[in-house]
This record gives sequence, C-alpha cells and structure tokens, in this order.
Amino acid sequence: MSAGHPPGTPALVPESLWRELEQRHTAVVDELTVDHLGRRRRGEPHPVVDFVFTYYRTSVATVRRWHPGPAMILENAHLTERMDWRHYERASLHGRVGLMVDPASVLTRCGRRIDRARDVVGSTASRPGATGCFGLHEWAMLYGSAEEDIRHDRIPLRVSHARIDRVVGESRLRCTHFDAFRFFTDAAAPLNQDVLDREGQARNEQPGCLHAGMDLYSHVAGMEAGAPGELLLDALVAAFDAREVDMRSSPYDLSAWGLDPIAVETPEGRAEFVAYQRGWIRRTQALRARFLDAVGTLEATMWNGTGGAQPTPVTPGSRRTELSPRR
Repeated sequence: MSAGHPPGTPALVPESLWRELEQRHTAVVDELTVDHLGRRRRGEPHPVVDFVFTYYRTSVATVRRWHPGPAMILENAHLTERMDWRHYERASLHGRVGLMVDPASVLTRCGRRIDRARDVVGSTASRPGATGCFGLHEWAMLYGSAEEDIRHDRIPLRVSHARIDRVVGESRLRCTHFDAFRFFTDAAAPLNQDVLDREGQARNEQPGCLHAGMDLYSHVAGMEAGAPGELLLDALVAAFDAREVDMRSSPYDLSAWGLDPIAVETPEGRAEFVAYQRGWIRRTQALRARFLDAVGTLEATMWNGTGGAQPTPVTPGSRRTELSPRR
C-alpha cells in the first residue's frame, strides 16, 4: 500500500479503506489456497504448493492475516480482534484513534533475521542475473545415485538414472544457491563451477536463480507484521510460479498433477527455461526493491519515533475493556 508520505511518518488509513484492503487480501489468499487446503484434508500431496508452505515453515492462516506494514494507523482497529495481534500498538493522529505496527516490537523479535535477509537480498539485487544453469539442481541431486534413489519418493521419474547421469555429465553445473547445492550428491558437488557454503550466500546469490527469488517469500514472511500484505501476497504468488517451473524442469514426472515437463535435457527445453529466467529476473528484482523499501520504512519509523502520531500503550486491561465485536 503506497502511503504517499515520507518514509517513517505515520499516516491514517480510514476504516473503510483498510477493511476493503483486508477483505481483498483474504479473498485472494483463499482463492490461491482452497485446493491446497482441500488436498491437505484428504491427505493428498502436491509437489508445488506443499513445498512452499512446508519448506518455508509458513501457514495459510498466517498469510491470510493482512498487515498494512509500518507507519500506517488503521482507524478504529483498536475496536477489533486486531487489538490482540502481536506487534501492534494503539496510536492516534489528529484526534483519530487506531492501531499501528510497533516497529520496536517487530525488530526486537525479528531483527536478526531481517538483517540477514537484507544483506542477502541487497547483495543479490546489486548484481545482474545469470542464465545458463538450466535448473539442473534437481538432476544433480540424483547424479551417480542408485536406481532406487529418488529424492521425491512420491513422484516417479520421467527419465532414467542413466539419462540423468548423461545430462549432468555433459553439462556445466552453474548452481549459485547454497540451499540447492547442499543436496547435490557427492559425485555431483565437485562438478559445480563453485563450491558453495552458507557464509558465502550473499556473495553468490544472483537474480536469475529461481530459488533465490522464491526465498523472497520467506524473507517477507520473516518480517511478520512489519511486511505490507500486498508484498507478502506478491512474493507468495511468485514462489508458487517458480516452484512450478522448478519441478517441471526436473527429471520428475508431474503429469499426475497436470504439469508438462520443461525438457532441459534438450535445446528447446533449455531455451524455454532461459526465457522464463529472464522474466524472473525482472519480476524478482522489483520484489527485492519493495522488500528493501519495507525494511527501510520499518527502521525509519523506529528511529523517528511516531513521526507526529501519539501512540498509546496497550495494557491487558485496555485490551479487555475496549475490544468489541464491531465489524
């Protein structure tokens, strides 16, 4: 949500507006996740959507909670259940009362991981995107392994182990993402152009990597209430899209889920993958800029105090007496 005012200076959001934004957010999340929740109730796995929530340790319930981000006072929100949500404080501006995100609370709880994420995201954003990895990390995770070895054991392979070994052996592995590289087989790891480690993540990440862009969802979610809901939603949709391409370009057969392969073992498939990467670079660089802006605004709100607003401390007594079923 664009405030149209200097970063860190609180602005009042009328109740009618923030409720509309909240309802729009939850409606989009519900549309995105209704099938996932239905499958989960039936115990049916999905190789794309399940990964985003399990790997990044987030939940649909958490994503459904819309937050305005820092420096936004939600008029009359102190009269709703939001009063009991983490990271909110009561504030007033020009005599109108509401709730705003408390940057000190967010930074106290999340500051270390926000700092780490900013280092990685800022470094990644500063360099050009590289194409040419062709999404071969899933292939490298099976290179030289036994016939019965399948990393995703509920998903059949679409090519043989012998074909996997030939593709990897005839390719130049250019993985830049440690959290993919760390799952390479012992035989595949020395074939990568660089030996990656956690400490070098900020040096090695680059915008063409699908997983580096997917991680933006985790970084935004890690800000908790400090992240604007629109940014969280856009990062989630991007993660879904990238995971689909990630798995379609793998050696696994996803036909049971209606997903056609991107055959990166062929010139045509590699061209398709690179074309996606080019668009991915543009898309995720914009998300990185928004993430860094959100972190900067959160810190500016912290250092500027309330920028003219008058925050009112929330006490257990005030929570009980002022909470109402107003909608």
